[in-house]
Amino acid sequence: MTRLCFAVARWMIASLAAVASSGAHAQSAANYPHKPIRVIVPFSPGGGSDVIARLVGARLAERFGQTVVVDNRPAASGIVGTDLVAKASPDGYTLLLVTASHAVSSRLATRLPYDPIKDFSPITVVIASPFGALLQPSLPAASMKDFIAYAKANPGKLNYGSSGPGSTPHLATELLMSMAGLQMTHVPYKGVAQYVTAQLGGEIQFSLGNMFSTMGHWKAGRLRLVAHTGPRRLEAYPELPTVAESGVPGYESSLWYGFMAPARTPRTIVTKLYQEIAAIIRVPEMRQMLVAQGNDVITNTPEAFAQLIKADAEKWGAVGKRLGIKLD
Repeated sequence: MTRLCFAVARWMIASLAAVASSGAHAQSAANYPHKPIRVIVPFSPGGGSDVIARLVGARLAERFGQTVVVDNRPAASGIVGTDLVAKASPDGYTLLLVTASHAVSSRLATRLPYDPIKDFSPITVVIASPFGALLQPSLPAASMKDFIAYAKANPGKLNYGSSGPGSTPHLATELLMSMAGLQMTHVPYKGVAQYVTAQLGGEIQFSLGNMFSTMGHWKAGRLRLVAHTGPRRLEAYPELPTVAESGVPGYESSLWYGFMAPARTPRTIVTKLYQEIAAIIRVPEMRQMLVAQGNDVITNTPEAFAQLIKADAEKWGAVGKRLGIKLD
């Protein structure tokens, strides 16, 4: 009888604690946000992730009436910053700016300190952007077809850069090389800004780079944009051919950018963030600017984002495994 009484008492205490916790979460969600929000960008300043985080963050701050701080944490191909968010309090005050590489890591990484799918709550994808095929201007190639012919005639003599082993630019270039029959040497960097700088200096001759973060360079002629990796020609740049049109039929690769929160973030907070971010991106001036830079505006629901992550994990995971790429 005594044991039964103790068991009942423990159950009542646990139930009351759960109710109290639920009530606290509900109150916190109802008052969200009431303090500054931090957006972790697990890559270096100056890249596409950083640009998107700051564009959205500044406007979120205006809409919420709270400070939104963008915190760059570049290390270990994004693992350090991502882990920070995975272990953060699920209260909506620590968010993560992710790219398609997040989905890739769920299949190719062998020792991650977090689960890329289970430890996060998807909020929304903001944009999807095809990569621009960028050449060092010293190369004797005026088009993607010219470059492919030149690279085939000089196997192993060209370098290409990426934002790290297993990153989307790395896998996308390896897939391109496999499909086009090219041999180039991979030179990894800590972020987009670093490998663009390296290409400007002639350390690498080829890269698949984000079109809007490199726009200043290719418009000024410091880099040569010869194609893009999307499935069709871009509305803003109809004269720019796709890689598939340029001698590699069937080739396609795009990089998406989205926001996530730690797992177990209250649904009401995730929904509110989705609605606010989607509203920001749909402002005509913002949408026009992003489209003009060669992006597709997405703003999908948290559920649709979760499905996209799973689909990309399968696609790029299969590519990485076929090419023997592992993230250690």
